[in-house]
Amino acid sequence: MSSTQSKIQNSTIETTIERNGLSALGPEATSLLRLLDDTFAGWGTRAGALSMTMPPVLPAADLKKLDYYDNFPHQAILAAPLDLAARESAPFDEERAAFPQAALEPAALGLPSAACYGIYLHHAGSRLAGDTLVTVVGRCFRKETHYENLRRLLGFHMREIVALGSREHVEEHLRGSTERIAAFAEAVDLPLRKEAATDPFYDRGGARLLLQQLSPVKHEFLYEDLAIASVNVHRNFFGERCDITLAETGEPVFTSCVAFGLERWLSALTRRHGSWEAATEAVLRAGAAV
Repeated sequence: MSSTQSKIQNSTIETTIERNGLSALGPEATSLLRLLDDTFAGWGTRAGALSMTMPPVLPAADLKKLDYYDNFPHQAILAAPLDLAARESAPFDEERAAFPQAALEPAALGLPSAACYGIYLHHAGSRLAGDTLVTVVGRCFRKETHYENLRRLLGFHMREIVALGSREHVEEHLRGSTERIAAFAEAVDLPLRKEAATDPFYDRGGARLLLQQLSPVKHEFLYEDLAIASVNVHRNFFGERCDITLAETGEPVFTSCVAFGLERWLSALTRRHGSWEAATEAVLRAGAAV
């Protein structure tokens, strides 16, 4: 193993976290991640959510329409293919361990920082017959100022359950999700606190930002200092930007989502219970009880 790597070891498993924010999960960690994902996905499907799979990358032009690069420039990561014509004159830079910009074609693809963006873009221009739930798990990517074990990664898994439809539908989705998170955390013996947070979905100088400040649109669930889940209401922002409407009224849909950072749950559970085995047993007991 290189000196840039750290290891979390327990019996036969080895989970490796690189300082550049990339992790490799061993068998026990992978099993626990899948168990958690099945648990959270089950909350959605039992409520009638459609299970879908979104693309791993999204058109940068589509994300721009959602103000992504204005609101989250600090997290944004783009992908570009090699410019074969420029490859000889701009070879791989061994010292920087990277290709120079001159060796790349324009970056037309974005790596999403949240799993729900693909859902809104998939439904763009659609007329929904009624209130809808969708659940997805995605690989998400965020540029951070630093990376820290499983707590803060460049690439990670996120399970989301997204509601699209009437205001009442999306608000009920958040109420029910909040109750389920609290009950599961108690059953798994993971003390969480709920705190209001902000996501800059709206123009920083506009009336919608003032409304967000008066009525928070995002709440996070923290274990110690680590946010491992969140509930978010976007009002009709994505409905308007993606032209998603309710067939009955013709009005833009409201949306809300509940999100789970799966590697962060691994970190919290192993810190709380001391080992992969004990954390897995706690989740299995909680699943049977909730």
